[in-house]
Amino acid sequence: MTGCRLRVALMITRLADGAGGVALRGALALDPARYEITVVTGGRTPADDPTADDVLFGPEAVKDPPAGDLLGQAYTAGLDVARVPTLVPGVAPRADRAALAALTRIIADGGYDVVHTHTAKAGTLGRAAAAHAGTPRIVHTFHGLPFHPFQAGWRRRAHLATERWLARRTHAFLAVGPAVAAEAVRRRVAAPERIRTILPAVEPMWRAPGTTARGLARLALGVPPGVRVVGTVGRVGHQKAPEDWIDALAALGTDDVWGVWVGDGPGRRRLLDRARRRGLAGRFRLLGHRDDVADLLPAFDVFALASRYEGLPCTVIEAIGAGLPVAATAVAAVPDVVVPGETGLLVPPGRPRELARAVRHLLDQPAEAARMAIRARERIGDRFTPRALGRVLDHTYRGGRPWR
Repeated sequence: MTGCRLRVALMITRLADGAGGVALRGALALDPARYEITVVTGGRTPADDPTADDVLFGPEAVKDPPAGDLLGQAYTAGLDVARVPTLVPGVAPRADRAALAALTRIIADGGYDVVHTHTAKAGTLGRAAAAHAGTPRIVHTFHGLPFHPFQAGWRRRAHLATERWLARRTHAFLAVGPAVAAEAVRRRVAAPERIRTILPAVEPMWRAPGTTARGLARLALGVPPGVRVVGTVGRVGHQKAPEDWIDALAALGTDDVWGVWVGDGPGRRRLLDRARRRGLAGRFRLLGHRDDVADLLPAFDVFALASRYEGLPCTVIEAIGAGLPVAATAVAAVPDVVVPGETGLLVPPGRPRELARAVRHLLDQPAEAARMAIRARERIGDRFTPRALGRVLDHTYRGGRPWR
């Protein structure tokens, strides 16, 4: 597979910001003269008919997308696209059987040289279908591991057993961050000689914080003059611990600090209710999905991440690129870029009061916070670019050894 043009099927449950953004930017970084890529993603909503077995291609696949869906961008950029309505997150036996059948047909009809899967559900069904079809090269990216301490024991054991079964059928693994790779090897869901660390590709947004950008961003958010803003970006769901984030904001105990959450998700109503109960309704903004995140980040004084588990979140890299000091939970690969006292502050997950103390320190010590933000940008450099990820993908797809 060293010189020919390869056909690659990229499979992901939800092609949205985060893992989806990394997957898409990596695909677009590959030379189209050397790669023909089809992006396969899941249904429009989890409520779609679980018995539907149709697959949507091309313009039909990008009609009426959910908020944050990136499949239209892939199609506009010239990639082939397909949507499998039954490929949905979570446990859905009927939908999963239908999705497995659909993915098997796609792989059989496509004659792909490489199937590259991302995220838990697409990683499970896509790799099983590719192995059944005898795909020459199967690659999986761990953006984080599908098992974590916050799950019920039986669910963790089921995920672990599934991943070990799939590991024997996967030719190469990529892991977003060294900590994720190390844990995958420790848990025996990837052989050490088959896994390589990658860094999430983010859109370049390195900029010096300026008063004009800050003023425009605050105007867009409706933030009054003189207040300080603690912000975050992410899906409002269990992983991001929105209740801990709100509790940390409330624990600051000062009326001149506002909170801004950019994102949407199934926990939206609970997040708003908790903010109201904690007396924050007047100084908390939940913006929903936004396409102008880079323009909003300059409004923040501190970026705060409360996640229970992660890989290496793109939002942290983007916040650092925007010149923001970061307070985050010490989960998975986050400590690879947020070094306590040097490039930001870390706290254990599930400790909102400790997160509040870290945020308060950054707010009350702006000179020290600025020094950490500068060191964080220097540490990141230009390693988190689509071009760098594209080089790794090219090497991996063509059979290169992960350790080279």
